[in-house]
Amino acid sequence: MHFSIPDTEECKDDRGSSFTSYNLHVNGVFHCSVRYSQFHDFHEQLKKESGNSFYGSDRFPPKKLLPLTSVQKKERRERLEKYIQAVSQDGRIVNGDLFKGFLLSAQKETRREEPRDESLNVYLMNGNKVTIDIKSTDQTDDVTEAAAAKIGLPDDLVYFFALFIMKETKEKHAEIVRRLQDFESPYISLNSAEGRNKLVFRRCYWDPIFDEEVMSNRVALQLLYIQTVQEVQQGWLSGTKEQFKRLDALRTKNSRREYLQFAKTMKYYGHIIFKPCIVDYPEPDTKVTISAGNKELYFRVKEEGKDKEGVFRITRIRCWRISLLGETNPTGDHKSDSQLQLSFEYLVSKSKLQWINVVTEEAILMSLTLQSMVEELLLVKRGGKVKRPSDRIKGPTRQFKGRDGGVVTSVSSTTPGIPEDSSKASTQQSEEDPKPLLSTGSVKKITDMFHSTQSPSPGFVATSSVENDIFDGGIGEEDL
Repeated sequence: MHFSIPDTEECKDDRGSSFTSYNLHVNGVFHCSVRYSQFHDFHEQLKKESGNSFYGSDRFPPKKLLPLTSVQKKERRERLEKYIQAVSQDGRIVNGDLFKGFLLSAQKETRREEPRDESLNVYLMNGNKVTIDIKSTDQTDDVTEAAAAKIGLPDDLVYFFALFIMKETKEKHAEIVRRLQDFESPYISLNSAEGRNKLVFRRCYWDPIFDEEVMSNRVALQLLYIQTVQEVQQGWLSGTKEQFKRLDALRTKNSRREYLQFAKTMKYYGHIIFKPCIVDYPEPDTKVTISAGNKELYFRVKEEGKDKEGVFRITRIRCWRISLLGETNPTGDHKSDSQLQLSFEYLVSKSKLQWINVVTEEAILMSLTLQSMVEELLLVKRGGKVKRPSDRIKGPTRQFKGRDGGVVTSVSSTTPGIPEDSSKASTQQSEEDPKPLLSTGSVKKITDMFHSTQSPSPGFVATSSVENDIFDGGIGEEDL
């Protein structure tokens, strides 16, 4: 996830006193507005429960006795941003109910939303919808499970799917805006999103290895089928005229399983296709179309009327970061027309890392896709399982400080790490991969032997950086 505090605003409380509010953005979208005192209260609760051992505990900006100058306000904004970014990298915290409750309550207070009964439309990929009864402040997992139950999806398969905010384009296609996180309310997020948007229930995994498990259930098979049909119609799969004729014939016969099995043989099945963008590889200012799926990124370039393609394996991306290009306002806040860039450091040869830069408005969506694929790779490698509704634990009622100094309450759930199947993991390690599984620490140690051949483009300010826990630095030249 990508957290930023790009700007602030000056507000007045009910007594007429002025205060600075920090606008917190999550994954490139405004989430809530929070006072320093609210951040401080959250920090103190974290310290009480975790001691000073949590990642980023030493980064919280201290209190000031006197009013802040403009320079000090800018410094506090930057330090709060670095703090929340650091905290969000601590898995114990980010998956806990305290973190989720804080962000959920802040969103609820910012949007002035009180819990009430609502009906919410959730769409399938073929445009059909189901209507579910929820509380307006229910968190994402609550709404996901309610939608899955209404559709008739069994518990074991619920979290192979997720809720996305999507908007309708001029071509009448649904364009992915973002996947909803569990620390937000889908009802609030949908109503506050700009443009014509809808909540869509769609597949959220990338490795076709999961298809057989999903296709074993009639309802899940139908969900996978209608999504694949939509992606074929949108031009996301690549194939010959004969292959597309075969798909049309299978769709006409309503042979859903055969349709999916045949679609799996075609290029870019199960991928997400991003908007055309600009990269500096293989040459500066190269226009490409990028797709992601099945442990790889594909760069497609049009040259002399023909497509040329480059493939980047997820396991050879050491890290990646989101950067911001553009001028700042006098307060130090970034202007709204700043461009986003995704940069990833790639192992191009046995001992050579190279930064590859992608300028795109979908940089955050691209980064989250990378993160999702890495997490999925780790899950498979370690013999883990996709979570189920029964794995969720409802937390206690949490109390957080409100903007006016009062108390805001929130109840959220957490999903503890699911123990690995140790026998399966050990079998994979001994028979398929003799090397030990890489931990974050070992990844950092391995990469000490490499040197970067270049830095991300000058003029960019990194706003978030992600270390790839499944980076494989032990490849030989024969693997390249």
